[in-house]
Amino acid sequence: MIERVRATGLLPPGARVVVLLSGGRDSVCLLGMAVELCARVDAVHVNHGLRGEAAEADERHCEQLCVRLGVALHVERISRPRDAPGNLQAWARDARYAAGARLAGAHDARLAAGHTATDQAETILYRLAASPGRRALLGMPARSGRLVRPLLVLTREETAAWCSARGLPWREDATNDSDAYARNRVRRILVPALRAVDPRAEENVLRTAELLRDEAEVLDVVVETALAGRGAIALEHLAVLPRALARLVVRRLAEEATGGLCPRAAGRLDDILALGAGALVVGDGARAEVRDGVLRMVPTPPLDRAGGGAASQ
Repeated sequence: MIERVRATGLLPPGARVVVLLSGGRDSVCLLGMAVELCARVDAVHVNHGLRGEAAEADERHCEQLCVRLGVALHVERISRPRDAPGNLQAWARDARYAAGARLAGAHDARLAAGHTATDQAETILYRLAASPGRRALLGMPARSGRLVRPLLVLTREETAAWCSARGLPWREDATNDSDAYARNRVRRILVPALRAVDPRAEENVLRTAELLRDEAEVLDVVVETALAGRGAIALEHLAVLPRALARLVVRRLAEEATGGLCPRAAGRLDDILALGAGALVVGDGARAEVRDGVLRMVPTPPLDRAGGGAASQ
């Protein structure tokens, strides 16, 4: 198994790596493999204080594991602000990644997360239900900036087997068995149902995502060709493009303008084509502006963001 992880090139021998360590099987497997493969390994554990004594036990477990493996552990204890946006799980995830990113940036290191092929399949199925659009089906990238996911080539069962073979204990999070969270329902209900249809269901989901990622590279080239290196496009040119390509062009312009993901922009294609002249808030921090028949995207001014609508101006 470790040879498959080595072959990804995400944990090279000379690399310095910071591992996001929760204490669960996947992060324990990742830490153990990183220690075997890389030159210098640190770990970061975030205690969100959400699970009482169980959270304290997780922290102690991580400390003991890192002592055993000779890894420096950095622990952050945080509490959720009352005015924190989003749901609890999203806040906790963002807090973990922020802590890891700070440490990795300080050490000029890679930040490694323990997502597996099993997580990838569950993520794609969740996004298929919750997020329309092709990009939702691409799954988590193996690398994004400093962030790497070396275990995407292993299943959750394989990480458990690897840890057991090396006598590396892990902690089980009881909240993973709760149906209160949508991701858990995907894991506990949807995935077994798909396996009942075809035992290769997860493998087929992952293969589909791999094919879509390959095709996405082709689509990126087509979009770049349509834009011809410009950060704008004539409205009459946009109108004659195939609709799928026109939507991708609109989304590309919006994302280049904002520096972030703008999935809602593509859905405003018809409104943009009907605009003629003027401006239109398209969502996700982007605004379409048409002047002299040319479409450009710009970041939404703060006043428009506060309004939260998609009103033309």
